[in-house]
Amino acid sequence: MFTTGQLIFGILFFIAFVIIIGYQYRKDLRIHKQYYKGTVWILIAFVGFIGMIAAIKFIFM
Repeated sequence: MFTTGQLIFGILFFIAFVIIIGYQYRKDLRIHKQYYKGTVWILIAFVGFIGMIAAIKFIFM
C-alpha cells in the first residue's frame, strides 16, 4: 500500500509534528492558564449535553 520511503517520511513527520506542538504548548502554558480559566466547565456542559441527547435517543427508540 505504501512504499518504504513514504512510511519513513510519515513516521518522521509525525514525530517532528508532535515535538513541535509539545514545545509550543509548553511555551504558551502560562498564557493559557491566564486566559482560558474555567473552560473545563464548558467542556463538561458540552459532553453532558451530548450525553443527554444520546440518552433521550435510546430511551425513545
